[in-house]
Amino acid sequence: MMDYDIKKNMPYLERIVDMLEQHLGKQSEIVVHDLTKGVESTIIDIRNGDITGRTIGGCGSNLGLEMLKGTTENGDRFNYVTKLKNGRILRSSTMYFRNGEGQVAASLCVNTDITESVRLENYLKEINHYEEEGGESEVLVNDVGQLLEYYLQRGQEVIGKVPEDMSKEDKFEFIKYLDSKGAFLIAKSGEKVQEFLNISKYLMYKYLDMIREEDHQTEET
Repeated sequence: MMDYDIKKNMPYLERIVDMLEQHLGKQSEIVVHDLTKGVESTIIDIRNGDITGRTIGGCGSNLGLEMLKGTTENGDRFNYVTKLKNGRILRSSTMYFRNGEGQVAASLCVNTDITESVRLENYLKEINHYEEEGGESEVLVNDVGQLLEYYLQRGQEVIGKVPEDMSKEDKFEFIKYLDSKGAFLIAKSGEKVQEFLNISKYLMYKYLDMIREEDHQTEET
């Protein structure tokens, strides 16, 4: 890390800023803050400042203030989201530099305007009807054994426990879930479930009888 004296190292920072400006293009604001003179006027170099409306001589942000205050020990942050008052959305990264005494001396910030790409992402989700929903999506497998394996794993997620930690009530609900999905229509699924839950054939079919009796009573009411 460079040893600040900000003025001495400014030519090196300017080269980095030149590179970032050319590489990232007009949608990215690059800012250098001199944090050795307070927070009222910290910006000493800025490119594409129209993104935030800031210019040289402008002030720092709340993050820089926290660094100077000592509230934050290591303020480096990468790929966080910043929202402007005008509704623009930025993807931001900030890096701090210290002098030989370990005091915060400068920061380099990049703010990329991702507003339009976020809008496009939302638009694509809308026309594709692709929203992550709570329900289960279609599962495409090569054989029914894989389908049963899917339901065994999914059942664990529903119960929130592995078989070794399941109580009798949990195992009952696990079997109820499998039955609701038609898992017992798969040949030899009962044997697999018994082995998976470490229960007897008698107990499994007892649970199934209870579950189906409940369903029958529900249908009659």
